[in-house]
Amino acid sequence: MLYLAFLIGFILNGVARADRVQVAVASNFSGALDSISKNFEKETGHQVVITAGATGKFYAQIKAGAPFEVFLSADTSTPMKLEEEGLAVPGTRFTYAIGRLVLWSSKPHFVDREGTILKAGNFDHLSIANPKTAPYGAAAMEILKKKGLDVRLGPKLVQGENIAQAHQFVVSGNAQLGFVALSQVYRDGRLTSGSAWFIPDSEYNPIRQDAVILKNGENNAAARALLEYLQGPSAIEVMAALGYRH
Repeated sequence: MLYLAFLIGFILNGVARADRVQVAVASNFSGALDSISKNFEKETGHQVVITAGATGKFYAQIKAGAPFEVFLSADTSTPMKLEEEGLAVPGTRFTYAIGRLVLWSSKPHFVDREGTILKAGNFDHLSIANPKTAPYGAAAMEILKKKGLDVRLGPKLVQGENIAQAHQFVVSGNAQLGFVALSQVYRDGRLTSGSAWFIPDSEYNPIRQDAVILKNGENNAAARALLEYLQGPSAIEVMAALGYRH
């Protein structure tokens, strides 16, 4: 009986220690976080509630009082700004991943390995994420400007609110090709479908993605545990399989 009482007490203590954490995550990383959080929940008992969207939109929502406790951004500047404005916990910010951009089409052999299709212009629509709110969209515009194609291809651009929508435009056929996150079309060293130009890192500024605990999560054990888990081998393995650098 004593052992049974001890066991029940131990289980109840474990449940009491388990917390729930509300996470705002940049769209490009939502699939990775979904996989990572499943392992995290099994190992810790904590629960992760995920909301995916554009980094710029999340910034506005957090400023307006949204109840997020952890923010996984698609850039470094937004978490830094939140920290400076007193909306994030100092000392918790770090780069959890370096994202990569790819020019992709769901059609095999449509995008060549050097991306010369951009200059040829043999397509009706080119999908990008909104460059004002999504860092992957800003990187796409950086590439077009560098190639002197931003003005010429301007009429062909279709903008998604975030990188998930930009990817969906290509999947649905509303755009023949698009600048998407490598993680959306890549797994374990190869494309999952279609054709792509794997854009060299030198073509755009590194997409360093920072995580930070927000003020709402300052006293949430699950928030701190999740950020620690993101830096561990299990999470890094998931990221590497999706093409993220670390």
